[in-house]
Amino acid sequence: MCRSIKTLRPPMTPDVEDADITAAALQYVRKVSGFHRPAAHNQAVFEEAVDAVARATRELLAGLEVRGAAKA
Repeated sequence: MCRSIKTLRPPMTPDVEDADITAAALQYVRKVSGFHRPAAHNQAVFEEAVDAVARATRELLAGLEVRGAAKA
């Protein structure tokens, strides 16, 4: 599932932009929901899910300790 979502953690991706995280979250929600573009009555919950996944991804990346990686 979601095989084309790229790894965002250092050192695989040294400079992770907010757009990278949002794109990965959007792709994940699209895959799980089965909708590329949700209908108007599902738009709000779809966007909330993308925001929640992006937020969780930011927290994950901020909390990961990668051995051998330089500390920022």
